[in-house]
This record gives sequence, structure tokens and C-alpha cells, in this order.
Amino acid sequence: MKIPGKTKFIVLISSIILLQSCTKAAEGSNAAPPAPELPVYTVITSPATTYQELPTALEGKNNVEIRSQVDGYLDRIYVEEGSYVRAGQPLFKIDSRSYGEQMNMAQANLQVAHANIQKAKVEVDRLQPLVAAKVVSDVQLKTAKANYEAAVAAASQAKASVGSARINVGFTTITAPVSGYIGRIPYKKGSLISRTDPNPLTLLSDISEIYAYFSLSELDFIAFQNKYPGATLEEKLKNMPLVELVIADNSIYPQKGKLSIVDGQFDKTTGAISVRAVFPNANGALRTGNTGRVRMPQFISNAVVIPQESTFEIQDKTYVYVMGKDQKVTGRPIKISGKTEGYYFISEGLSPGEKIVFTGIGSLKDGASIKPKAISSDSLLKAKPL
Repeated sequence: MKIPGKTKFIVLISSIILLQSCTKAAEGSNAAPPAPELPVYTVITSPATTYQELPTALEGKNNVEIRSQVDGYLDRIYVEEGSYVRAGQPLFKIDSRSYGEQMNMAQANLQVAHANIQKAKVEVDRLQPLVAAKVVSDVQLKTAKANYEAAVAAASQAKASVGSARINVGFTTITAPVSGYIGRIPYKKGSLISRTDPNPLTLLSDISEIYAYFSLSELDFIAFQNKYPGATLEEKLKNMPLVELVIADNSIYPQKGKLSIVDGQFDKTTGAISVRAVFPNANGALRTGNTGRVRMPQFISNAVVIPQESTFEIQDKTYVYVMGKDQKVTGRPIKISGKTEGYYFISEGLSPGEKIVFTGIGSLKDGASIKPKAISSDSLLKAKPL
């Protein structure tokens, strides 16, 4: 069928209008989205205290294995597992009957020895005038004197046996050498106890003070020595501020500790040296075997401070997005020298006055444009102090 010329013209105009509409729609779909509005933080410096945290194992001031010094049956147990005892308090009783009889025998032998001394003395006294009158030979007197000295020696030996027997009787009552908490008691009443038993009767822990042992690498130890004044290591320890203890639930133990000693040498295997911090523990909140982290404070007069939420990690490196003058951002690696609960202290990668993206960095890429919204560092530090 032949289409009239006027109809062809109308179809052509419609096609042109449709093509222009599609072109505009395509151009609209390819247009760049508007730059996101993100908060921007200006890097500042501030006096701050940072902490170096090191894992630690806790031990009581004294951890004493309670062992029997005599053999016998366990007759009495005076304490319960976990109970607190004072120095000198009875803990266990070993059957003492055989040791009591040994002491009775030793005392009887001592009485016999004293009687022999008297007998020998009588003989010496009898012979002395006879020898002086030359009635008997002085050989008999010398023999009598020798017998007297032997009797005195035998008495001394018998006296020592009495003392030894008395000590053994005393050993049948086992008392606490220090004040502390009783550990597990593996033996029960009636158990045969020996001095050679591999396991102690119990472990007594004096936890009035807690020792927190941790290790410093060689580099950390050198930095520690250079950081604090003093001619000797002991003087440096005295000038170091008190340390803190982070316990297992990540809370801070309320009492602060003092570094007291450093091991005499580095461990050849680990390349580290052991250090001990002492914490008061009057209420017994800490026990031997607890773990935690020792926090060693370090004061920084002008620390470069940024919020932790402004950072992100790629392949074990920490980055921030720095905004340039063209309001485009660039990822930059930084080196962290310390931290608090909400902030990082930066030793390399940022300078005071530079601007970084505060939050909303998850969807950013290098070269992305943003619409900055300034965040006041003063208001941020007021809401979340260092």
C-alpha cells in the first residue's frame, strides 16, 4: 500500500522526537552521582598518655608446696580447699603414735645414760684417793675416767636422739608456713603419706601481693632504659610511673603496680628478658594462675591524634583518607605509635593541620570527590576524651 507524503513526514518527526528522548535518557543515566557529604576531621597534636600492653601471667607472693616430713597415715585434715589460713595454723595431722613411742624410748635411753654417768663418776671418785695412796695402779683410774667420758658422750647422744624424736613428733602436725589460700587437697583421711610422695599435700598461696611476669624484647628493653632517668637500672625502675593491669574481662584492676626486678639475662631462645610488676592484693581478688595484660604508660607531649574510626586496614597496614585542596581523597598509610580507647597516636604518615575523612569511609576510593562537613576537634575531644 502506498503511504501518502504527509503521513511519511509525521512518522519522520515522531522518530526524531523519540530518538532525542532516548538520547537524553541515556545521558541522564551516565551522569556522575553527586559527591557525598562526609564529616572531615582536622589532624591536631595534643599532650597524651599512651600505653604499651604486654601479656602477663600472675603468681602469688609465695606459692608453697605443703609436704610431710615424716611417713604415716593421714589422721586429720583441719582445713578446706580454697580456705584462707594464717601462718602457724594447723593444716594436717599425721598419726603420731609410733613417733611418740620413739620419743619415749629416746627419753628412757637418756635416763640410762645419766645413770651411767653417775656410776662412772662414783668409780672415779673411789679410785682417786687409792691412787694417791698408791694402793692401786693409776691405770685403773685412767680407765675409770675414760668410762666416765664415754658415759657423758653416750648421754649427749641419747639427748640428741630425744631431740630428733621430739622433732619428728612435731612434724606430725603440719602447720601453715605463711598466710594464704589453700589449694586442692588430693589426699583423704587415712591415706598413707610419705616424704617421697610426688604430689604435695596441697599448695598454699600467699597472694597479699601479686607478681605479674612479662617479657620485653631487646629493642623494648633498650628503649625502656633510654626513656627514664637514672644511672643504674634500679634507679630507672624507681623513676618509672606505676603500671596498670588489665584482667581477663578487659577491665582495669583498681590497684596500680610497681616494676620491681628485671631478670639477669636475655633468653637465648626468645630474645626477651623477664620483668616483674608487683600489685597489692589485700582483698584477694587476684589469684595465682590468672592472666592479663600489663599496661606501661608513656607520656607524649605533642602527639598527633586521630580517631580510631577514621582508619581502615589493608594487608596488615593501616590507612586514612586524606582530603586534598580539590576536595578529593587519597588513601595514605600511617604508622601508629600508641592508642587510647578511642584514638590512635600517629608517628608517621600525617601532619598537624591535614584533613582526613572522619567516618563513612567504607565506600570511598582513591580520587573520589566529597563534600566536606567540618568536625570540630574540640567538640570531639569533649564528647570522647583522650
